[in-house]
Amino acid sequence: MPRREIRVTGYGGQGVIMTGYIFGKAAAIYDGIHSTLTQSFGPEARGSACSASLIVDEEFVTYPYLRGTDILVALSREGYEKYAGELKEGGILVYDEDLVTPQDDDLAPGVQRFGIPAVR
Repeated sequence: MPRREIRVTGYGGQGVIMTGYIFGKAAAIYDGIHSTLTQSFGPEARGSACSASLIVDEEFVTYPYLRGTDILVALSREGYEKYAGELKEGGILVYDEDLVTPQDDDLAPGVQRFGIPAVR
């Protein structure tokens, strides 16, 4: 499996950090590959912007920060607007269809989009 850079973004209380943790743990345990997680969140417990950045790779991950996002999971409009420009050409966008409206101008060519009812 080649290196994958994944960002999950949304509001505190939506399980953003936990989602990143589960993705990384599953990759390490079930696929036997390396993973690293960095997280960012506001001082409030719920309702503030947060994100989880995950890198999974067959090689040891020596730099834990994303250089370009392969997969973006956007559970809030604010998170989408902040990180959509980092999504690589041919990347994957998974978004909450009730809270996020992707725009062609925001995305690199060839990005696959998948709307889901995450908050519902």
